[in-house]
Amino acid sequence: MKRPALTFAAITATTLLLAGCASGETASNSDGSGDSKNVAVLLASTQNSYNQAVLSGVEAAAKEAGVSIKVFDGQFDPNTQLSQLENLQASQFDGVLILPNDGVSLASAFPLAHDLPVVTITNPIGPDILEMTPQTDGVISTVGISPEKIGKTQAEDVVKYCEDRDPCKVLQIAGFTTAPLDVAVMAAYEEVLSSHKNIQVVATVEGGYDRDQSLTAVTNALQANPDIDAFLSIADQQTSGIEVALDAAGIDPSTRYLTGTGGTDEAIEGIRSGAWKSTYAAFPVQRGAAALTQILNALNGEPVEAVVDADTLGDVPAWITSDVLKANPEFKSDWKG
Repeated sequence: MKRPALTFAAITATTLLLAGCASGETASNSDGSGDSKNVAVLLASTQNSYNQAVLSGVEAAAKEAGVSIKVFDGQFDPNTQLSQLENLQASQFDGVLILPNDGVSLASAFPLAHDLPVVTITNPIGPDILEMTPQTDGVISTVGISPEKIGKTQAEDVVKYCEDRDPCKVLQIAGFTTAPLDVAVMAAYEEVLSSHKNIQVVATVEGGYDRDQSLTAVTNALQANPDIDAFLSIADQQTSGIEVALDAAGIDPSTRYLTGTGGTDEAIEGIRSGAWKSTYAAFPVQRGAAALTQILNALNGEPVEAVVDADTLGDVPAWITSDVLKANPEFKSDWKG
């Protein structure tokens, strides 16, 4: 199925609308035809750069299609987002896009009081966070990949890095240790690392998907374990904080293993410079556009993809290393952490 084309100009223009996209405000992209579709966009947090990148993709695709959107701020609070979903008015909307804080708890809102097609981005809605095929009646599509795949890919690369190190000390940096996505990724880390006796996980800390919070957490961890060899981070924003913490401690980041997820500008620059080893690219702008496409397909009676594999949305492989960038020297990320 052909994906909507996203021009640099369109993405840049729509990103400027972010300041007006707080909870309860509408960003209208109607073409004035009188037949505009209205879509509710429930973000996990409007302040988070990943969510903002997803939104920019939704906005660009919505503008091209003449669709109006209204953005809701979940404030990284599952209860807030659940209330927003339960209180949507069918008279206002034709469909719903959700980037869930907690897809397990959101399942309790279904079936919705109104028959609205729902597409979920990154996290599925239902009891099994590892299952991308829609589990809940009313959810028509999931745009993402299993967090288990991300965690295992990162951890397996750390195992390779640690082959000649005994012990090889590893610090894990979750976003929020109780969030379902983070729990799933951390479980994947443990499954891979626990079978290698030379690997010692010294701690798991919270980075809050934030550079400064991660800087503080890693600085504290380094005081107790200055010889940490590898840093397993669930987000590029956090890995940026790790890099700063190492620099401040007089440690060259290129002598350690740094990885993240997201595929941000900072990650690509870090890999090219040698400071980072890898990132698992999320292609969030493309995820947002693909999610809106599935809503429009449903509304227009066209085929809907039950699962849109996010790994296929970018111009390069999702697992980005220096070898990938050497093979794709012109590649640039389209979002900042």
